[in-house]
Amino acid sequence: MCGIVGYVGGYDCKDVLMEGLSKLEYRGYDSAGVALHMGRDITVVKAKGRLAVLKEKLESKNLPVCHCGIGHTRWATHGVPSDVNSHPHSTPRVSIVHNGIIENYGKLKEDLIKKGYEFVSETDTEVLVKLIDSCYTGDPLLALTRALALVRGSYGLAVLFKDFPDIVYAARRESPLIVGFGKGQNFVASDVPALLKYTREYAVLDEGDIAVLTRDKIDFYNEFGTPVEKNHLTADWDMEAAEKGGFPHFMLKEIYEQPEAIQKTVGPRVQNGLPDLRIPQLSDEALAKIGRVHLVACGTAMHAGMVGKTAIEKLARVPAVTEIASEFRYRDPILSPEDLVIIISQSGETSDTKAALELAKQRGCKVLAIVNVVGSSIARAADYVLYTYAGPEIAVASTKAYMVQLSVLYLFAMRLAMAKGKLDEAQARRLTAELLQTGEKINGILENCDQIKFLASKFMNASDLFFMGRGFDYALSLEASLKLKEISYIHSEAYAAGELKHGTISLIEQGTPVIALATQKDIYEKTISNIKETKSRGANTLLFTTQNQPVPDGVADYVVRLPEFEELFMPMLLIVPLQLFAYYVSVLRGCDVDKPRNLAKSVTVE
Repeated sequence: MCGIVGYVGGYDCKDVLMEGLSKLEYRGYDSAGVALHMGRDITVVKAKGRLAVLKEKLESKNLPVCHCGIGHTRWATHGVPSDVNSHPHSTPRVSIVHNGIIENYGKLKEDLIKKGYEFVSETDTEVLVKLIDSCYTGDPLLALTRALALVRGSYGLAVLFKDFPDIVYAARRESPLIVGFGKGQNFVASDVPALLKYTREYAVLDEGDIAVLTRDKIDFYNEFGTPVEKNHLTADWDMEAAEKGGFPHFMLKEIYEQPEAIQKTVGPRVQNGLPDLRIPQLSDEALAKIGRVHLVACGTAMHAGMVGKTAIEKLARVPAVTEIASEFRYRDPILSPEDLVIIISQSGETSDTKAALELAKQRGCKVLAIVNVVGSSIARAADYVLYTYAGPEIAVASTKAYMVQLSVLYLFAMRLAMAKGKLDEAQARRLTAELLQTGEKINGILENCDQIKFLASKFMNASDLFFMGRGFDYALSLEASLKLKEISYIHSEAYAAGELKHGTISLIEQGTPVIALATQKDIYEKTISNIKETKSRGANTLLFTTQNQPVPDGVADYVVRLPEFEELFMPMLLIVPLQLFAYYVSVLRGCDVDKPRNLAKSVTVE
């Protein structure tokens, strides 16, 4: 999604805005711009392309020092990437930057045209700024409350009014927005990294909130303009954690951070050698009453949910289903009060996932959120929260967030199994000890990744590629395929290995790359048989399996062997070389690994 930064204080706001926007580049964008309050005037500078283009344009104007402004990196939703569609959008009296989508912008635009307003862009944001202008009679807060009451959709806003220098206004509905507290300066941003150079103290705007920022204070109001109080939060990671630390890309850094992230997530939730969710309300008595589990998520988080589903059913013998959040609320799901809905989201702000949470609560279900961002919308709305202590994940392609989501799901599955009487204490102790060893095993894989680099060079020129596996390995195939297509732009698909003969095998011809995952011993021979089917039709095959599994001659052109480990936790080991494979293929193809085209870190529109 897009990035927002706003500042009022003693520094030159041009520098603060550009610095903040640079920390939000990972969110994905195609244009950028700033609005600067120059006394009684607002100067807008914006440009299609990367921040470097905007910076060059700003420097060419040789603007004086100013102390109040707003900035934006845009990911196109309404209108193609262009200078005119870039944010900020303005009238002679008001300038705004906007994340989200105004769903009823068409009707609002018609009404504004009747009032004499003219439009030059293709965006819903231009409609919004002119709507605010039409409601403005000298009181900015009143203008915002009146205008936003007419809006249907989502927004995170930072606003400047020409008549009110050195004040930034901010508003939020369904699109994340925070404010940062400084000494003689204050900030607004769409994510914490934009603020960390200047402050670690922040507050989260709730639905409908409006914030008014001056140098010395921040006042908060609800959607009706009534003053409200906000809790102050402290970011528990600093700028060093968000920097590359000597790695060429954030993605590679975050792959290497996974062992530490597992320890931070799992360690505090192990008590006397047993899993402890640390949620008093979710006691063993409450867990024992759960009838069915729904795991709801999007993208990579949904793939983590697939692994969690299998673990829950294997260990606890509780029916579990994985749901794509964007489908969940539109298919009228069957939910019962004894069901538990698990919502999984790295950001805690994913729009479709938030909507699924709201539906679950409307149907009377308890909701457990698995999120990385403290104080996020999903965390605040859920009945229970399991935070994944991954720290900042900057690369658009998720790696360590996925890993800690797996970790938490395994802990939940084990505790649920104990509550249901399906896992005794001795078994639980053994599995918990194994889970705590995954970081060490992953470190061993990371220390020996030359083979993965070599294999990346062999597959980097593929135009189409297939992944296949069964059980856990099928879930990993989906995630591996997603990682590869996200960052390398190779067309990649994943299939349950047994389904190949039901149509997909018609696509296999001489030289077609097929990557097979086979780490589950009870179905190993079945998967090998499926690989043979592709090999006999000319496929170029790469097999990922464990150290001691026999590989018949002629099955695989290349074999990657992983250490033997508890089979339940093999997905945590297997995903690492697959992440590395996607990374090195992308690097060799010259792609922008951390900021793949058309993608954003947090998807806050449907």
